[in-house]
Formats: sequence, structure tokens, C-alpha cells
Amino acid sequence: MRILHIAYRLPPEPGGMELHIERLIRAQLPRGHEVIVAHRRGELPRGTAPMPLTRTGASRAVSLKSDEIAFAMECAEALSRVAAPDVIHLHGDHREALALGSAARRLGIPLMLHIHGALTMRHRAIMPWAFRHVGGFIVAGTRPRADLHTVGIPDRLIRMTSAGLDVGRLAGFRDSGRVRRGLIISVGSLVKVKNHELTIEAFHRVRAVRPDARLVIAGEGPERDRLQRLAATGPGIEFTGHIAPDRVYSLVNRAEVLVHSSQRLRGIGEGIPNAALEALALGTAVLISSESTLDPVVPRDAYRIFRSGDAADLAARLHALLDDDETRRRMSERGVRAAEDLDWPLVAARIERWYEMVTSHRVPVLTAR
Repeated sequence: MRILHIAYRLPPEPGGMELHIERLIRAQLPRGHEVIVAHRRGELPRGTAPMPLTRTGASRAVSLKSDEIAFAMECAEALSRVAAPDVIHLHGDHREALALGSAARRLGIPLMLHIHGALTMRHRAIMPWAFRHVGGFIVAGTRPRADLHTVGIPDRLIRMTSAGLDVGRLAGFRDSGRVRRGLIISVGSLVKVKNHELTIEAFHRVRAVRPDARLVIAGEGPERDRLQRLAATGPGIEFTGHIAPDRVYSLVNRAEVLVHSSQRLRGIGEGIPNAALEALALGTAVLISSESTLDPVVPRDAYRIFRSGDAADLAARLHALLDDDETRRRMSERGVRAAEDLDWPLVAARIERWYEMVTSHRVPVLTAR
């Protein structure tokens, strides 16, 4: 199959979505697919071919307000100049779909839209029109699926999947070092949506009664100075900055609990967090906010949930997990089993089957309303 991936950002640009796209492409190449990639920022994955883009007067004007939309317009214009792919796998939302949909429809190329996080619901009125030429949707979690339902997209057009995992590589880190008592870790960019502020507030409450507790925050971003000031009001918190994945895995493997405090902001929200999935594969207990979700990818008994935005609830659940070795052991076993079903070749095969459904026209497309 000839697959065209369209993604504004790729690694080494930071972010879970960027890694998700790159690793999906790397999983598709050994399956015999020809992969073409259109991107604006980051590096072209090895083994793929680029789709050349040309700036136009219209895209230059639009880029002053949104370079993501300008990029999608340039991709639409370039489609007619390349050998037609069997499917377009677009990573974005309704804005990119609006820019690309008509061109894909005109050329007879099935368009798949992969939504990695929350939709911007203030644009709800235009979404049915923007999605009218989308043949199928892939979503990361129940939150974006619910957003699609809200604007009238039926379940028959939606498939849900998380990012995959390099299960073999992660297994090599599992049990490679002694778990440190009281060690809590949070992994993610230092941005507001990750809500590290709440993790810090809850940790200060935990530390007040557990002087052995320690919090390590792995990641970098614009919130670092503010978060360090909040952390400085009490002892026991360390910021690593941006570190290589192997160092992250080693840290997570030694922690008793990984905390993911993600919140939903206006137009911003996460799907299924990669850091939580990797922690499960490493055998580390996972505690996530109710604004995140691992449903339906991971059984509920493999992790724990606290009320989003509630530092007291987070602190109480941290105390409960840190005090209960047997519960953490059972969570570890269940998390490792759940992660085995998320090996990248398995995830790539599921996405490939969805391609085949859409390209064979076995999934009815939307009609404009």
C-alpha cells in the first residue's frame, strides 16, 4: 500500500503526538508499505519519501494567522503533482481536514483523519462541513471520540487506538534496577495542559507526612521557571529537563508510582498519554487524572484515577498506593499484560485493516448537511 502521512511536526520536535507518528511510520515500513511524508517541522523518517511543498500566495497570507492551516493548503495543492497514494493519513483536526478534503475527494484518494487530542469545540459549527470528505477517523481515547459524537460523527466511521509500544525494548528496562521507596515520577512537557502544578501541590502534602518521598519531573517547556518556584516551597522535587528516552525508562522503572495530572483546557486536551502506557509496560503503578483516559485500551484494574484538578484526592491516592505494596504488585502484573497487546506491529496491523475498510469503500462516507 502507498501511504501518505501528513503531519505538521515530527521528531526531534518534542511531543507525544510527534513520537506516535514517527513510530507508526517505522512500524509500517517493514510491513512492505511505501510511505510518503509531508511535514513542515522536524526530520523526515528514514526509509520514507518526501512530498515536496510549494509556498503559494494564499498559503503565505494564511500562515500569518495559522501556519498549520497554510501547511495543509500546500499539501492539498501538491497532491495532484505526486503519484496518487492509496490512502492519506492526516494527523490533525477539522482545520486541516477542511483544507485537504476537497482536493482528496476530487482526486479520488481516501482521506483518514487521525485526531490525537481534544477538538476545539468553539469551531463546532463548521465541523460537519470540514469532515464531509473524511472516509474514516482514528482517535486516541474516549475524549476525542466523544467530541466527534457531539458534532454528529457516527461510531461506524471511528476507530480508537493508542500509540504503540516497543514492548521488547521496554521489557529490557523492567526490573533492571531496584525500586526506590517513595519515588514518584511525572513525565511530560512542562506546559499547562500537563498540569504539573497540581502534581507539585499534591506532592508537598505527601512529603509533609512522608519525609522519604521524592518527586522527579522529566521534561522541558515554557512552564519550567514557574514550576520550579512552586517546587521550591518544599523539599524533595527534582527537574531533569529534557533527557533521552532510555534515561526516562530507567527513572520510571525505579519509581513506585507514575503520576499524570493532565487537564483539559479550552481547545486543548490529551488523548491516551504515551508516558502512562510506557510506565505500564515497565511495571510501574500508574495514577492518572480523570481528564486523561486509558479506556478502552487498558483495563481499569491496571491503573488508578484521581479527580482532575483535585490536589487533595491526588495526595490521598498517592498515600494509598505508596502504603500498599501488594496493590502496586497486582497493578504491575496487569499493566505489563495490557501493554503486551500494544506492541507497535500489532497497532500498525489494526490501522492497516482500517485503511483497507475505508479504501475498499466498505465504510460509507459522510454526506454534507
